[in-house]
Amino acid sequence: MKRTIMLTTNLVLILALTVLVLGLAVTAFYLIRHSQPGGTIKVGEGYVQVDGGKVWYEVTGKGLKTPLVLLHGGPGAPGYYLEPMKALGEDRKLVFYHQIGCGKSDRISDTSLMTVDHYVEELRTVITSLGLTRFYLYGQSWGSMLGMEYYLRYPEGIKGLLFSSPCLSTSQWLADTQQLIETLPDAERKAIQTCEANKVYDDPAYLQAVQAFYERFVARKKPWSPEVESTFTQMGSNYEYMWGPSEFSATGELASYDRRDALSTINVPTLFIGGEFDEATPSTVKAYAASVQGAEVAIISGAAHLTMQDAPLENNQVIKDFLHKLDRND
Repeated sequence: MKRTIMLTTNLVLILALTVLVLGLAVTAFYLIRHSQPGGTIKVGEGYVQVDGGKVWYEVTGKGLKTPLVLLHGGPGAPGYYLEPMKALGEDRKLVFYHQIGCGKSDRISDTSLMTVDHYVEELRTVITSLGLTRFYLYGQSWGSMLGMEYYLRYPEGIKGLLFSSPCLSTSQWLADTQQLIETLPDAERKAIQTCEANKVYDDPAYLQAVQAFYERFVARKKPWSPEVESTFTQMGSNYEYMWGPSEFSATGELASYDRRDALSTINVPTLFIGGEFDEATPSTVKAYAASVQGAEVAIISGAAHLTMQDAPLENNQVIKDFLHKLDRND
């Protein structure tokens, strides 16, 4: 009888210990899975050494939800214009940085650094330096190219992609801008077409027409904010080298860029954002989204290329809704 009681007691103890160990294992797994890198990233700004110089970064926001890394456009358009998106940091860390050659980062003249590969590896350095292991990746305009290339090379850790006013095919971009030029008043349309044909980019009539194009299809909200003004006044030389002399002429490294065929390989949740009057036209943005399985698309009413400037509340809400849905599924 005593032996039976002892065996029963031992069995109970073994079962209790087993349950305890399993409980601890499950708890540890949950904490590892649900602990977010944002909890260890320090808020503030600093510099990361990359090939060719130093890159400025800033971490804002609070909370433990999965961080969001933001890639500005250009190439060479410092991300001052992304300022309204800092409101997304209510429950997560946000990582902003200026790609080398513009803004608060070192200027460069070495054209061997003005390549897609360089900027992908630069982003890799920023991400690893900050200790990011799981994050969402947002790219606006040229930033969508950079985000796409980074995802294709380093998909690990990326929980979701956000392509805002994307340029994922240069030929498609140029075709769209030509259609938009046709909608300008005759004087402005002819000024752009004549000067582009003659490769004259400093004619006053041309510059005035380009400004008119920008005010319709890039940033419609007037007056332009100081952040938008700073973005354009601090453009890096890598814009002309990598893209070309204007939004309408691609003569640089990105002239033949086209990743439409790679969109179908994306296997993380993806959101495409565009503006109603965007130079990245709604029809093109929707076509990109249709190529990604399960992708979502949002066209911001009344906004142009800089949706976060023209309609900051609407832009941020679309992003919040997308991220919160993914957070719940994590």
